Amino acid sequence: MFSSKKRASAKIDSLIGQNTLLSGDVEFSGGFHVDGKLKGSVRSIDPESMLTLSDQGVVEGDVHVPNIILNGTVIGDVYASERVELASNAKVIGNVYYNLIEMAMGAEVNGNLVHKAESSVSTAEIESPSQNVVLNSK
Repeated sequence: MFSSKKRASAKIDSLIGQNTLLSGDVEFSGGFHVDGKLKGSVRSIDPESMLTLSDQGVVEGDVHVPNIILNGTVIGDVYASERVELASNAKVIGNVYYNLIEMAMGAEVNGNLVHKAESSVSTAEIESPSQNVVLNSK
């Protein structure tokens, strides 16, 4: 879905396994893969970082990364200054702020899709978004 050049450079530096529950905020650089459950925000400190969330993976908190491949569930807002790939099992309960987006059939976003040009997704805006979200249950 992304170019092979982008994928080839996305190695995994950190991993949360399928049977792992991690509570707390995470800051990472490089590649970060989540198969388990993370209760807390995820933030990249590297402009080339990539987060991959498998179909078993869950993040309960906001996600602030340049690149994300999402096939699991995020309960919170997603801020991606570069690319968002929403695979067929992806589910976001919150808003998705993106520069480029790819969405497969079956992916679900229960919130807004907000396009932001790369230069307009500033660190200050990501750290304190001005928009409040009210989610209604089905």
